[in-house]
Amino acid sequence: MIGYGSRDDSDRTTDGWIASGDLAQMDDDGFVSIVGRKKEMIIRGGENLSPVEIESYMKEHGAIADVAVIGVPDARYGEVACAVVRLRPDAEIESADILDWCRARISRWKVPEFIELVEDFPMTPSGKIQKFKLQENMIERLGLSANKGDFTK
Repeated sequence: MIGYGSRDDSDRTTDGWIASGDLAQMDDDGFVSIVGRKKEMIIRGGENLSPVEIESYMKEHGAIADVAVIGVPDARYGEVACAVVRLRPDAEIESADILDWCRARISRWKVPEFIELVEDFPMTPSGKIQKFKLQENMIERLGLSANKGDFTK
């Protein structure tokens, strides 16, 4: 990529790459896939957790229609995962049951600390989940402080 429209080269690294904030992986054939955003990475006590990875595990659950995993403040780890789940219309399941299901299938440090059930997500006009708004909503809903230096729960 040569650059971004009318932007200057301030995002360009010393070796010529453009720092977009996207996380990508390249397969054996040289094809690159975007797998997430750097700013959405959850850093739990020094471990990097990929929300996309946790979401893909959780989407295997038959009761889950959609899920978004976000980081929320935590006094011990700095940040922990919170899975915000929209259930299928016919699903009758509790957050605790989903948490048990995760514990049986996901590495313990990747299991979300919180699983919150919602009817819908804040969305962009193009249909993408607005994770920054979702994060604000969940911090308030869970009674947490958004300031990482001031943990109230």
